[in-house]
Amino acid sequence: MDERLPDPELLRQGGLRLASRVFIRSDIRGTAEQVRRFREFAQVTDPLADPVVAVFGERPEVRRLFETALYEGIDAVENAPVELENLFREVEATPYWLDYDRLERGAKAITRTGILGLFPLGDMSLMGGYLASRATKTLVATGEIEDLASRRLIETAAWWIDVTTPGNLRRGETGYASALRVRLVHAHVRAAMRRRRDWDYEAWDEPVNQVQMVGTLLLFSLVFVFGTQLLGIRYSERERADILHLWRYVGWLIGVDEQLLPAGEEDAWRLFWLLTVTEFIPDEDSKRLARALVRSHGQVGDGLLGKIVSQLSVRVHSSISRLVLGKKNADFLEIPNDPLTQAAVLTTAAMNFAAETARRHIPGATVVREFIGGLERRQYVGRLAKIFQLDRTYARHMRAA
Repeated sequence: MDERLPDPELLRQGGLRLASRVFIRSDIRGTAEQVRRFREFAQVTDPLADPVVAVFGERPEVRRLFETALYEGIDAVENAPVELENLFREVEATPYWLDYDRLERGAKAITRTGILGLFPLGDMSLMGGYLASRATKTLVATGEIEDLASRRLIETAAWWIDVTTPGNLRRGETGYASALRVRLVHAHVRAAMRRRRDWDYEAWDEPVNQVQMVGTLLLFSLVFVFGTQLLGIRYSERERADILHLWRYVGWLIGVDEQLLPAGEEDAWRLFWLLTVTEFIPDEDSKRLARALVRSHGQVGDGLLGKIVSQLSVRVHSSISRLVLGKKNADFLEIPNDPLTQAAVLTTAAMNFAAETARRHIPGATVVREFIGGLERRQYVGRLAKIFQLDRTYARHMRAA
């Protein structure tokens, strides 16, 4: 009988240790055979998106046809290249498990968190993702995260809001289009990495492979749910399931192999276990990216007041990262350690928890919170769009790749 392997280090530290004890009801540990099978997906990429990007290189006008198909469907594109048609025929063949009512409920639950919901994105998802050293190689190679950390963080947040806004994942809507555009960005990055003579396939696997894509999916879904709960947000069991259902569909759109799409919370934790035991092996590049992300948190203002706010921003974001990742991982990434701010974060989380408990018992409070959260998110993106001139087509990333 193939015995289950012991938990990896990441699940024995910090907030994730708490999660393993409180939120995980069954034994999620995998066997050696399951680890081997999971690792096979590190050699698999996206057989539908990669050919489309190759056609872009040969026929730049196909990019315009892609944009038409995003909003009007592939049937609206005359004389579509076979590569483009193959991609959209698959995407438009709605998976049997998709439930649009669940998408809406999941989006509303996410929207209700407002700006607070963005904290896990940078402090837990992105920072934690830097522990996966193979995945960081494309980031270091392109220079995007290290040299333009603030802008990249903002663009990621804007994309995340696009795909988690109620109604946005319907065919032809903003979130649907954003998911498919990012799928092509991944394909462009893969093509660029494959042109490099220094890409080490044996050590780093295929660039932007299926393991890394599902890892990103879990960081935006499972880690978001856990992270917001750590900060005091409360969800019903159905809300948690609906949030993961939403991200299952996003995973479908961005090209994650259906074998890797978790059907529920327990599936997601089992996948996360496999990721932590196989991918979370930090190195010096992990440190470089972590330092760049910490610096970006300190670039929020000028003048005396701006400096004070910047220092506070670094302390708060770093404290959240340390609470989740644990001392050993946080020390390796050289994340600043401020016990007083960590205590303040936990106190604030307790206050949020009390307010959330009250919300669940006050008629109409949840609807009001969803409205306020949506307003916060729209204002946030509106301000950032003016400052950073956000490009929702991601043309800059495709040109760079």
